[in-house]
Amino acid sequence: MPETMCSSAIIQLTDVRKQYGNDGITTEVLYGIDLTLQRGEFTALIGPSGSGKSTLLNIIGLLEQPTSGTIQVQGRDTGTLSEEELTLLRGRSLGFVFQFHHLIPAFTALENVMMPLMLEQGRSTSAQRERAAGLLERVGLVDRMNFKPDKLSGGQQQRVAIARALVANAPLILADEPTGNLDTAAADEIFKLLLEVNEESGATFLIVTHDPRLAKRCRRVVELVDGRIVS
Repeated sequence: MPETMCSSAIIQLTDVRKQYGNDGITTEVLYGIDLTLQRGEFTALIGPSGSGKSTLLNIIGLLEQPTSGTIQVQGRDTGTLSEEELTLLRGRSLGFVFQFHHLIPAFTALENVMMPLMLEQGRSTSAQRERAAGLLERVGLVDRMNFKPDKLSGGQQQRVAIARALVANAPLILADEPTGNLDTAAADEIFKLLLEVNEESGATFLIVTHDPRLAKRCRRVVELVDGRIVS
């Protein structure tokens, strides 16, 4: 049964299904997903490769449309929104940490972190720069903020991507293997940072991880197997 929607829910999926294919040949990836994330939750999404985790994350992030079912973000039914309205909702409500960082090569680390604020406000400001610099300091890159991505290691690029996801104070942060390119010590530091931001800001976190050690540190674990939530 679908979970009951309440005022503190950031996102609710009801009977969400996703199919790929055409010409009568389709592959179903998600089967009737019911999931509610409440304000302030810190949740791990786990499951074997091919279970549909990335597809589910993309649908929650409004990057893909479900084949059927409904998605509500802060009480708004996204199925009724235009592409322009979806883009605005995505920019204001969601922060993303992708497995592949998607940093802009021509921009410095600082400029990459500032980008969500610059896009929203239509210009760069000293307040944006100060906010971005503070986050880069928190992820341990105070001495790398003027470096472009090609001068940063994979782990450093991941830290920039995490800072960028946090810069706009979005109420929902979606992270796809946010510590995947970091060694154990660095992964623990970043995970601690995410927990601190969750506690300080009340933002909701949904984190895809293959690391059972990190999943155990989340306050809730959702397991996806063969396109179905099993626990």
